[in-house]
Amino acid sequence: MTKKTIMDEAQIKRAVTRMAHEILEKHKGPEDIVILGVKTRGEHLAKRIQERIVAIEGVKVPVGTIDTSAYRDDRPADIDTKDAIVSEGDYSKKHVVIVDDVLETGRTIRAAIDAILNKARPRTISLAILVDRGHRELPIRPDYIGKNIPTSKTEKVIVLLEEYDGESSVTIQ
Repeated sequence: MTKKTIMDEAQIKRAVTRMAHEILEKHKGPEDIVILGVKTRGEHLAKRIQERIVAIEGVKVPVGTIDTSAYRDDRPADIDTKDAIVSEGDYSKKHVVIVDDVLETGRTIRAAIDAILNKARPRTISLAILVDRGHRELPIRPDYIGKNIPTSKTEKVIVLLEEYDGESSVTIQ
């Protein structure tokens, strides 16, 4: 099966920088922003966005992790939602930005929203996605997009990040 590179390391960096600028612009600065990355690659992208915001504004916004497995609608019945990992901190009245690598059906993001709302009542929740590939099953739309990549359902979008995979790229196969 052939692999086609859609984004290299430099393109990913530019997309993350652009998303950081867009987040700051929408919220009129870094005040009251909390960035939560969906485990695993989303948490690394969230840290990259945080680093870009520090470089742009000189302010370190809080960053954390969400493990959505306990909130998935396709989870085994024996997983308790009390076991979901949402990073500690008070998200009430904050602007929460969920970060993930690929958006397809919307089910992971729905689970992330459920996990956040189970813990706090944020002022707003928005979504930053590195790759939007389409094929929604739920009415979920990203606010910040690194790249739209129209795909067929048979194609696979593979995101690799240096922090987790030892290299950074987005490919389709």
